[in-house]
Amino acid sequence: MSQATRILLALVVGLIAGIALAAYAAGSVDGVVAVAQPVGTAWLNALQMTIVPLVVALLITGVAATAEAAQAGRLAGRAIAMYVTILFLSAVSAAILTPLFLEIVPLPVRIGRPVARRDDRRRCGRPRPPLGDFLAAVIPSNVVKAASESAFLSLIIFALIFAFAMARIATDLRTLLTNFFIAVRETMLVVIEWVLWVGPVGVFALALVVGAKAGTGAFGALVHYILTIMAVGLTVSACAYPLAVFGGRIGLGRYVKAALPAQAVAISTQSSLASLPAMVEGASELGVPVTTSGVTLPLAVAIFRATGPAMNFAVAIYVAVWFDVPLTAGTLAVGAVVATLTSLGSVSLPGTVSYVSAIAPVASAIGAPVAPLGLLVAVETMPDIVRTLGNVMMDLATTVTLSRRRGGGAGLPEAPHAEAVEQGLVGHQ
Repeated sequence: MSQATRILLALVVGLIAGIALAAYAAGSVDGVVAVAQPVGTAWLNALQMTIVPLVVALLITGVAATAEAAQAGRLAGRAIAMYVTILFLSAVSAAILTPLFLEIVPLPVRIGRPVARRDDRRRCGRPRPPLGDFLAAVIPSNVVKAASESAFLSLIIFALIFAFAMARIATDLRTLLTNFFIAVRETMLVVIEWVLWVGPVGVFALALVVGAKAGTGAFGALVHYILTIMAVGLTVSACAYPLAVFGGRIGLGRYVKAALPAQAVAISTQSSLASLPAMVEGASELGVPVTTSGVTLPLAVAIFRATGPAMNFAVAIYVAVWFDVPLTAGTLAVGAVVATLTSLGSVSLPGTVSYVSAIAPVASAIGAPVAPLGLLVAVETMPDIVRTLGNVMMDLATTVTLSRRRGGGAGLPEAPHAEAVEQGLVGHQ
């Protein structure tokens, strides 16, 4: 049984047990909750203790890898510029779509409150500081203090400055620092793997509390959450079609047909990397030279996750609405920037890991509690399929667009050595 399946099963069993407890032994609810709540909170604390070092390490290594890739050539530079633009637009779309969807279909029940920690609840709804004070506080005067307070926006600013400064030092020193943060990243991933191994215990405890307090409405609320996040992801994914048609100047039918095999692999494997050979083949059917797709598609798989900012930001907004956190235009703008930046470092991570590490900074930036993510990660399986599907669709659409801008495109012959390049690419991956 996979890790995601075990956590999901623990969620369902915990909810059912909590509902049954409230229905048939209401007098014992308080006693059971008094035991289950600390267990769930301890697991959440273990999960959250890894977020700060992991996010900093991911950002520094991610920015370093992106900067290095941008120097590989003009095509790679144009590709990265397009990727970053789409990532930001993806985050902006979530700021528009998520409140709209929640206005059309409001939350059925607020199940987040039972799983939020007390300090999270105290922070919810706090008035935001004036703009001048906010901008002044963005630059951390004490990085250690910012880390201890989980001031992710300040940490992200520091990590970006640090990463760009690394690019200006001697190569041997830059390599040393990069390897150090890679080691930190890998160590944190091992710790998270341990925490997630006991995840069914923590999720069961949290779900038991939710089921006992929210009743059968908890299932409806989780379904509402899944459908809302998937709706945001599918909307962003659908933008791949007009991008391919207008940016790549190809017929809609041709793109749909060429993308179908990669989409099928994405849905079945939930892996952009596993979909890479099918994407290369689809790009070839659209007339994209392999000398172009052989650069842009592996690069996209490595650093580009088009649906990430939108769906991560949508989760943060959803949690904020649960807890009545006021969302102003300025707050949403900050959240969009943070969602864009954190997505650069979260690619190629397992879904359960990237879910927490990428969303926690966004939630913190807009004032939403982080604790409910420990429960929501259990139902990430269906949204994760949409994430991968949208990423693959956008990878192919951007490749077609970049090929057209480079001077290639539909119907043009491939370079003489295209077959050798393709074989080498697929074999290497």
